[in-house]
Amino acid sequence: MRSVDPSTHGRAQRLREQAPKAERLLWAKLRNRALAGQKFVRQMPLGPYFVDFACRELMLIIEIDGATHSSAEERAYDRAREQYLAAQGYRVLRVQNADIYESIDGVCELILATI
Repeated sequence: MRSVDPSTHGRAQRLREQAPKAERLLWAKLRNRALAGQKFVRQMPLGPYFVDFACRELMLIIEIDGATHSSAEERAYDRAREQYLAAQGYRVLRVQNADIYESIDGVCELILATI
C-alpha cells in the first residue's frame, strides 16, 4: 500500500467528495476498469498537485478543464503543471467540461485512441 501523508489523503478525499458534475460523469465511465480494462484512480496526489484521473500503468493523466482554465495566468499555471507531470513520465490528456456534457462517448473514444 502507498504511504500517503494524512493531510494529502484528506484533501484528495474532499476533492473526490466535491467533484464537479463533469468529473462524476467521466468517473462513471472510467471506474472499475470499465474502459479498456485499465485501472484509473481519481484525485491522485502527484508531487505538489492533485490530478483529476490517472492510470499509473499507462502513465496517463486525464485533466478536465472548465471555465477556470481560460485566463492567461491559469493557462500558464497549467503549462507549468504539465511540464512537472511530464518530467515525472506522465502524458496529460486535457478534456473540456463541454465535451463531456455534449459527447461523453466521444471523450471515451479520445481516451481509447490515446491509450
